[in-house]
Amino acid sequence: MEKAQRKKELRIKKQLEQQKKRRNMRILVWASSAVFVALIAVLVIFWPKPGPLTFDYTKSPSIGPADAKVKLMEFGDFKCPTCAYFSQDIMSKIKTEYIDTGKISLNYQNWTIIAQDSYTAALAGLSIYHQSNEEFWKFYDAMFKNQNPNEKELWATPEFLVNFAKQQGLKIDYDKLKKDIEEGTYKDELDAQNAFARKHNFTGTPTVLLNGVKLDNQTALAYDNLKAAIDKALQESEK
Repeated sequence: MEKAQRKKELRIKKQLEQQKKRRNMRILVWASSAVFVALIAVLVIFWPKPGPLTFDYTKSPSIGPADAKVKLMEFGDFKCPTCAYFSQDIMSKIKTEYIDTGKISLNYQNWTIIAQDSYTAALAGLSIYHQSNEEFWKFYDAMFKNQNPNEKELWATPEFLVNFAKQQGLKIDYDKLKKDIEEGTYKDELDAQNAFARKHNFTGTPTVLLNGVKLDNQTALAYDNLKAAIDKALQESEK
């Protein structure tokens, strides 16, 4: 009887010790989790935020004063419907209010993510830009204004792009445009722009930056929000 009681006591004691170990382990896990969460919070608060991205604004199409203290940069795709919306519904108003009045400037670079012929259209744009910055912006506006809404259709062929430039009356060398597209004259430049967008995790088009700071879509794709961001940047530039 005493032997059985002894075994029972030892079993209970062992169970209590195991429970104690499990309780201590849970406390250790909870404590470790709390420390980890606190560490993450500290890192979020004190980790240095990435600075504005830097560009050589003299090496891409631009409108507005070159010495503007507030600069917009658009990374776009000529086949992107949202880029067409941005160009025609938002930038047209921004241009009238801020660019044409000499307050800000706008630059454009390519981020060809829609389809195979997005790349072809970008090569055409670069060829036109290297012939004439002014004619590029005519091409930019006309491409988005007359964009084929079918993203999957490969419509931006070299033949189409050359004929389109002629239809718009662009004052450029059309033979050079055709040659530049077919031979990929500005392929390295285009690849560098795409690589920049990938490196900095641009997730879509258009990606719009204000003085090198990437804007979220709620800001970039809503006129009133973009206008407020520009006004704030202009105020800060005057300090």
